[in-house]
Amino acid sequence: MTYKDTLSWMFKQLPMYQRQGKSAYKEDLSNALKLDDYLGCPQKRFKSIHVAGTNGKGSTSHMLASILQEAGYKVGLYTSPHLKDFRERIRINGNPISKKDVIAFITRNKQFFEEQDLSFFEMTVGMAFEYFATKEVDIAVIEVGLGGRLDSTNIITPVLSVITNIGFDHVNILGDTLGKIASEKAGIIKYNIPVVVGESHSETMSVFRKKATECQASIVFADDIEYGDYKSDLIGSYQKKNINTVLASIKTLKKIGYTISENNIKEGLLNVVRNTGFLGRWQILSESPKIICDTAHNREGLELVMTQLSAEKYRQLHIVFGTVNDKNIESVLDILPKTASYYFCKPNVERGLDVEILANQFSDHGFIGESYVTVRKALKAAKNRAHTSDIIFIGGSTFVVAEVI
Repeated sequence: MTYKDTLSWMFKQLPMYQRQGKSAYKEDLSNALKLDDYLGCPQKRFKSIHVAGTNGKGSTSHMLASILQEAGYKVGLYTSPHLKDFRERIRINGNPISKKDVIAFITRNKQFFEEQDLSFFEMTVGMAFEYFATKEVDIAVIEVGLGGRLDSTNIITPVLSVITNIGFDHVNILGDTLGKIASEKAGIIKYNIPVVVGESHSETMSVFRKKATECQASIVFADDIEYGDYKSDLIGSYQKKNINTVLASIKTLKKIGYTISENNIKEGLLNVVRNTGFLGRWQILSESPKIICDTAHNREGLELVMTQLSAEKYRQLHIVFGTVNDKNIESVLDILPKTASYYFCKPNVERGLDVEILANQFSDHGFIGESYVTVRKALKAAKNRAHTSDIIFIGGSTFVVAEVI
């Protein structure tokens, strides 16, 4: 198979949560464990850091990887979803897995995948773990795909568990209260393995403390500590919370024997994009007019982005907005500015919310905007109308951002 053929088979023949939604979510780890055993338990042949959370886990994972790279470690990085190319999900020191390796892994194991009816995510996790083991990474930063307790990545025993924060996302799967969602995220906490929690809240702290106590795991809440003013090339004031989570994590890693200098921390934070190839977080695509995109897609994430937007200076704000069909649009309308001009669109994925449904929901709440059949046509219209002193923001979904980067 060619690389294109391989990807086509992966995307079309196997369940994939990002495209299908809840129907692709499997509520146990049996397949992940079965695949791990079939592959020879590659996850046992490298050290790892496990990162979960509602928002910020991608930024946090990339920051950690960047700092560890600056410290001289050979670092694997597994994240999801990808924006442009599947290979973004599996990297070593910022370099994506080769097309040849992707083809070889699928070709070698295709019959097993089909016989066991493995999901897209399950086999992708297996690919990453085998790749990191084969390439003998010193440590790998592994981002949870969805939730934690039942996520396919949760077969690892890491040296550190990190939970960035808890918010309302995937409530149809993880639960409809912060406590229930926290319980799912807390599922990555392991026996005698330290855990760092990025944010402490009254509704979730007890959940994490209880789980940590049961597992005899030391626990640190990053927002209890003042770390000083550190800068990152990941722009956006909301990254401050992620940076604190990273600094608390690095402090813990140093306690268990990792050698990381203050200069490694500073350089790692300043060179996240260069070191890891990270995209889509408050990314400025052009100036005059200023065009910004961000993959924030739930209330907590969008609220931080809207706060950041409110600090910008502009004549008029234009928002290119699309989302997927299992998101609760009502939950974010009150944080979006009604003074902006909206360009509604549907991301080109199966889960994309029909643009007329989206536009009607906004219109019912007093928003002004027009509908476009594609993301690119919506962006083109915004560019045509925008003055050089205006701002165009693109967001609402990872898939919307993926189509414009």
